[in-house]
Amino acid sequence: MTTPIRVSDRSVSSDVPSPLRVLDHRLSGAAYRASPNCDERPDPRDLSLIVIHNISLPPDTYGAHPEAPDGSYIDDLFLNRLDPAADPYFAGIAALRVSAHLCIFRDGRITQYVPFDRRAWHAGVSEWRGRTRANDFSIGIELEGSDVRPFSEAQYAALIATLGALQAAYPTLHPAAITGHSDIAPGRKTDPGPHFDWPRLRAALGSPA
Repeated sequence: MTTPIRVSDRSVSSDVPSPLRVLDHRLSGAAYRASPNCDERPDPRDLSLIVIHNISLPPDTYGAHPEAPDGSYIDDLFLNRLDPAADPYFAGIAALRVSAHLCIFRDGRITQYVPFDRRAWHAGVSEWRGRTRANDFSIGIELEGSDVRPFSEAQYAALIATLGALQAAYPTLHPAAITGHSDIAPGRKTDPGPHFDWPRLRAALGSPA
């Protein structure tokens, strides 16, 4: 039986955590829900890239889990508990073993699933500046969203604050070393999609276009 899904875009909430800092490879102000879908990095000191993704479950549907107001289907996917019967789309993805380090929801709330010194399984087959296996040296940040709708003001505020905290904690993360999933897996991935405002992000970080 399919569970009714609550659709919501709470983009005007003031839930953006501030200020943000990285302590023991975790982001202060973020909820923490440990995903099993991670492992050791080949070199934990090698943090060279931040990859921006988008995700919504079901696609282009936003809001809390109908049976868990403080959770989401994104949590369920990254924690290996997504019910394939809850929506027809879930049947094809429930067995996937994936994760990201962070997800920034429509209202600016942030959940962390993997400590930054561990390898999250977010990028898949990928290449950046001649280096393959981007999971080895990258941090993956999901934005609750899709390719067909703009992201919220709260998400940009939370993302910019998060990137500042990461760059302060890990000097190897240069502002120019921020890219989209589509850039490291062209032809296979399209996220964060055409509505993501790269010029806005670059300007906020003081990074060249």
